[in-house]
Amino acid sequence: MLETELEILKRHIQILKTVLENEPIGIIKLSDMTHNPQHMVRYSLRILEQDGLIKPSSRGAVTTEKVPETLKLVKEILMKVKNEVEDLINNI
Repeated sequence: MLETELEILKRHIQILKTVLENEPIGIIKLSDMTHNPQHMVRYSLRILEQDGLIKPSSRGAVTTEKVPETLKLVKEILMKVKNEVEDLINNI
């Protein structure tokens, strides 16, 4: 369960960073570049759009101004989780 959620988060971040570096970009190119099936790319794009991190354009997905702050926040949260996991491991 936790591993699945981490894989999904990893894919969302990978797709977001790929859009950021190659925008505008379409689903087929994103799929080729990230080595993810198109249906998974489509799902990640939908989630990222719902979160306000990307938006569609006539030439493909583009990022919004929310991306830098969101990536910073995600990194901070992941660092906190990493520390908590290390503490948990040490106490087993």
